[in-house]
Amino acid sequence: MIGRLTGTLLEKHPPHIVVDAQGVGYELDVPMSTLYALPAVGAKAELFTHLVVREDAQLLYGFATRAERDLFRELIKITGIGAKIALAILSGLSTDELALAIAGDDIVRLSKVPGIGKKTAERLVLELKGKLGSLPTSSAVTAKLSGPLFATGGNTDILHALLALGYNDREATAAMKTLPESVTVNDGIKLALKALAKV
Repeated sequence: MIGRLTGTLLEKHPPHIVVDAQGVGYELDVPMSTLYALPAVGAKAELFTHLVVREDAQLLYGFATRAERDLFRELIKITGIGAKIALAILSGLSTDELALAIAGDDIVRLSKVPGIGKKTAERLVLELKGKLGSLPTSSAVTAKLSGPLFATGGNTDILHALLALGYNDREATAAMKTLPESVTVNDGIKLALKALAKV
């Protein structure tokens, strides 16, 4: 099991990144919250990881904090929640926000995450109730946010990130239209997710 990875950040293509660790390039899928916390390409990055081994693939997931990884592991234990939906949940809600939604039985808030319907949201509340109190808060992620994720522009990266999170073409395109013209990818993804949450 690969539990932690430290190396040079080579690529960012939301939601995928590549980290070079001693000459080996590891491709990881990460939630948007982790993507926001990463340094610039070429800088040193350190990630908590979770490895999934299937018959047809070995998939590596990366997280900025242990709390995010622990929450990801709790989520994928739930029937009907795969890794892609778990990443979408972590991209749409911080660990704190998810804990509050679970504690407050906020089915409406949970249902706004792509891929999460009312029944799945109810299952999340049922199965996670009382299990999130021991997780560290997401303040570590907030503290690590620094500067824009990419240079200005990059609307294609924003669109790809939204599609990768499970939004359809119509929803992603509509959200893109709400963004300022010179928005960075980092800010663009945040603003688009906020716009989609209001729909």
